[in-house]
Amino acid sequence: QVQLVESGGGLVQPGGSLKLSCAASGSIFSINAMRWYRQAPGNQRELVATITSGGIANYADSVKGRFTISRDNAKNTVSLQMNSLSPEDTAVYYCYANVRQRGRYVSEQYWGQGTQVTVSS
Repeated sequence: QVQLVESGGGLVQPGGSLKLSCAASGSIFSINAMRWYRQAPGNQRELVATITSGGIANYADSVKGRFTISRDNAKNTVSLQMNSLSPEDTAVYYCYANVRQRGRYVSEQYWGQGTQVTVSS
């Protein structure tokens, strides 16, 4: 089994910064894409950023230029540096990983439990 554990959420003032981290653990052979999603109250879950195993990143238009996704393949971690935060960024942020476990030939999707980010003065 594989677990994803997020950390780094909290309360921040508009214009501030936060860094989210997510660590994958368990019987991992390889990790393909890693992503961050977010879900605000009353809204559907939306994709925020994706990073491939080779380090290619893509972002939602709403966060381009403000957020940076990165990963450490040796540590099975992914991070999201969030700058210039606004109240519209308030949401629960979820980590996602597409993981191939040892001894298996297919990859499966795993999610973290979510971490709350609140941007408010």
